[in-house]
Amino acid sequence: MTETSDDPDDTSDDGSVVDPAEVEHVAELARVRLDEDERELFAEQFAEILDAFAALDEVPETDREEPLVNVMRPDEVDESLSQSAALANAEETEDGFFVGPKVS
Repeated sequence: MTETSDDPDDTSDDGSVVDPAEVEHVAELARVRLDEDERELFAEQFAEILDAFAALDEVPETDREEPLVNVMRPDEVDESLSQSAALANAEETEDGFFVGPKVS
């Protein structure tokens, strides 16, 4: 049997207990109707999720940071299409620009 604290602000227990009343409160906020079996099931599932997050607290922090490396290649100026060549296959152009459908 585990010891429980009478202090409502005490969250130090390892059990990560989520009671059905808390599930009902969250369900009301989400405007979801749950029956008693679903509240019990979700309370168990929420407790498992919180336990999984608590396991992350056990992961040691690292002091090592990877050095920043620029993985981009330098820009190189290369020959490009002329405006007339770029517009050569366009269905419709106007004043040297592509014409597309109007967006309302």
